[in-house]
Formats: sequence, structure tokens, C-alpha cells
Amino acid sequence: MTDTLLPISTTIDIEIPFQDIDAMEIVWHGNYPRNLEIARCALLDCIEYDYPRMRDSGYAWPIIDMRIKYIKPLHFKQRICVCATLTEFENRLKIEFLITDAHTGEKLSKAYSIQVAVDMRTKEMCFVSPPLLREKLVDYQQKKRALNQPPATGLLS
Repeated sequence: MTDTLLPISTTIDIEIPFQDIDAMEIVWHGNYPRNLEIARCALLDCIEYDYPRMRDSGYAWPIIDMRIKYIKPLHFKQRICVCATLTEFENRLKIEFLITDAHTGEKLSKAYSIQVAVDMRTKEMCFVSPPLLREKLVDYQQKKRALNQPPATGLLS
């Protein structure tokens, strides 16, 4: 069964800064999550459920799993595109990432992260995502349709 609310994607463009480079003159592996987080925040902004709104709705969404596959190294001043795609939401947020070279389109890395809702009052993990998340996804898709844009893509401009 496929959900008509998914996938939802956004793509951001980043230039690799000097402070991300290690002694081998490539991006240190521990700096990749920062780029993923920038893309994740852009994706959450698209559906109008960013971290402050999550908190205000009474839920924290900690990352409980993250995997990164390093295909080719990133270099200082390289322009990359980071595409974040929401692929699951019913029991958890699963966001898949693809990092490509902005000029050639070459695949450089792929990753995913998984977040779960935690009720901030009780500190208990929720086994089903809060209904507000589905409402945000429905609203997002309705706005895209109203603008006559493809409903499953939220490109960051």
C-alpha cells in the first residue's frame, strides 16, 4: 500500500566550507550529519512542522538511527546538492538523503535518519506518530495542488 502523502522532497545547495576539511583535504566524515541536518530542517520547513513547532505541539523528535554511505569524498569549495525525502511518517519519521555534485550530478553520498515522537510531558516514546504530523502533510499536499505544482515535491528556492 502506498501513501498518497509521500514522498515529500526538498533539495538544498551547499558550498563546502574550509572548517569541514580534515588533514587529508577532504570533508571529515563527522561533518556530513551537519549537511543532512540543514536539508532535514529545510524539509520540515516545507511541511510547516519544524523543530520549534514540534516542541510547541508537545513532542520532541530525537534521531534514533542514522546511516551514511560515503561514496566519494567532498572537497573544499565544492558545491553539493543535498536532497532530503520524507519516506515514512506513520510510526516514525524516516528521511532519506542523497548528496550529489551540484555541477555534474555525480552521486557522492547517501544516508537516512529515523526520528520518533516522544511526548514531552510523559517522556514516553510514541509508537504512532501524532495526528498533527498527518495534518501537516495533508495541508502541504493541498497547498501544492492549489498552486498547481506537483504535490510530492517541495523544492527549496
